[in-house]
Amino acid sequence: MSSYEVLGLWWVVPAGLALLGYGRSLAGVTRAQRAVWVKARIVEVEQPAHGDSKRPGIPVTIAFQDPATGQEFTLPNAGKHGDAVQEAWVGRELDVRYPSGQPHRFLIVIDTAGEKSGRKGPDCAVVLLLIGLVIHATVVWGYPWALLGFGALLTALAAISPDIRMVRARNALLASAVAVPARVVAVTKDIYTDGEAGEIVNHAPVVTFTTRQGTHVTVLSRDGIPEPGLSLGRDLTIHYAPKDPAVYTPDPAADRRSGAKSIAFIVTLLLTGTAAIVTGAATL
Repeated sequence: MSSYEVLGLWWVVPAGLALLGYGRSLAGVTRAQRAVWVKARIVEVEQPAHGDSKRPGIPVTIAFQDPATGQEFTLPNAGKHGDAVQEAWVGRELDVRYPSGQPHRFLIVIDTAGEKSGRKGPDCAVVLLLIGLVIHATVVWGYPWALLGFGALLTALAAISPDIRMVRARNALLASAVAVPARVVAVTKDIYTDGEAGEIVNHAPVVTFTTRQGTHVTVLSRDGIPEPGLSLGRDLTIHYAPKDPAVYTPDPAADRRSGAKSIAFIVTLLLTGTAAIVTGAATL
């Protein structure tokens, strides 16, 4: 078999990984499916130190009960166990998973969509396979197939994107937002290197506020605060959703504009994909 023929079998790898992943998911033997899933609650919240990195999130201590033994565990997170917590208050519930019999190896999971079913990995393999097929069709059959393939991909991505649904849900929650005083108690700092060896400094203010029900909330605010690097000690107003204090904004108007841009981007993807499909079909 020539090297060209071997390259023509590139699709075997992502297709095989996808089939293997879906098979393991159906059999219920993926790591996430074999793990123990429990609801944990935050029992202690610490304030990130001024100048520290935002990557670990807000250090919290969580408590949960192992269903197998009934034993209660109270363990610190400190950003080393799974997803970083960016909105924290005592009593907040979080999803936690860990290997059976090893609760100290817990992982916090903020977004459980696709995680519990074990389909995240194979879904990614399918996306890679589809992109590869489009590129392959472009090389073998030419320009019209490139338009058809990429148009179909863009249309599919726009159709399955959760962005519009998430924006609408957020807007619905913030429609009844409550405004309360808040304060920037620390500012995290991260330094990144760009392609030209220059440094990019990113700041994220740590904001605290108290809800009308008396819940003290600490959040790592990434957007909506002007000049974040100079915001330490600044007093401001936070608008939060009464049903979920994790949904908040320091600038409702800017938040709505950001949501509108997200929706416009998805609509643009859909229109661009549709136009590419029509053009590709017309030029076949």
